[in-house]
Amino acid sequence: MSRSIGLAHIIRHDDGTSTGVWGIYTLQSAFQPIFAFKEGKLSVVAFEGLIRPFRDGEPQSPGTFFGTCPAADRLHIEALTRTLHLLNAGVCLPQEASIFVNFDPSVFTDRSIADKALRDMRLVLHEAGIDPRRIVCEVTEQKSASQETLYDFVEALRANGFRIAVDDYGADESDINRIKELKPDIVKFDAHWITHLMESGAGFALLTAMVQSFENQGIRTVFEGIEEGWQLELAERSGASMVQGYVLARPELAPTSFRVFSKGTQPPSTEDGKASAAASPAAPTLHGRPARVFGRKVTP
Repeated sequence: MSRSIGLAHIIRHDDGTSTGVWGIYTLQSAFQPIFAFKEGKLSVVAFEGLIRPFRDGEPQSPGTFFGTCPAADRLHIEALTRTLHLLNAGVCLPQEASIFVNFDPSVFTDRSIADKALRDMRLVLHEAGIDPRRIVCEVTEQKSASQETLYDFVEALRANGFRIAVDDYGADESDINRIKELKPDIVKFDAHWITHLMESGAGFALLTAMVQSFENQGIRTVFEGIEEGWQLELAERSGASMVQGYVLARPELAPTSFRVFSKGTQPPSTEDGKASAAASPAAPTLHGRPARVFGRKVTP
């Protein structure tokens, strides 16, 4: 079996983790937990793989790294980052947790590219000892060079046991069309958009209606970018399945401490106390402390 492009740029370390090398950059995986609401509590059910570039030992922003990469390299970098996350997930994350990895639709310009991406994924998952059913393929908002190729690729992923998520959903016409065409298992709402909707009663009602519509269709919903306790409370009230954000847990570089999490574990508290809502998620009716309604503090 041919070696994938991603594996060719991987360095293995004694602790079992891996780093990637691309030109002058060293690439590391970071993982951020995704929590599910269940019976008034939060539990870790998944992790999203995020790339963290370094140059001469100094951290660089992902935007800086991707901005300096020629367009011709994007396909190979996509393969490398996915490979890196999957290998590290195999040694750093709980075995029952789902793993979200990003796919940039713009790189899938023809069927041969999509077919190779699928073969490489299966090869890496076999090496990492990960069941494909744990993988959620997160299709980002970039426009595909070939919509037909993208749709065929998504169907092939689904046929091989992978789940599909649409990222950065914001109810634009293009977002609605993505849902219709890709038929995802999961929808991740755009962080800025949900924060804006949470600022008013009418906006929150609209957000809740959309969440309920997706959930009624069997599509699970994720609110990302949750950074404050009041957002977490409203996310629960909206009926969203899952939440992700700094108020709950920040991304950790591999090797992470997340392997200690298992089903039913609660998120750790943070030094500044911002995660207190995560440790004991608030019910819609709050007692014993000021309530927050649509982002505004209300004195009882």
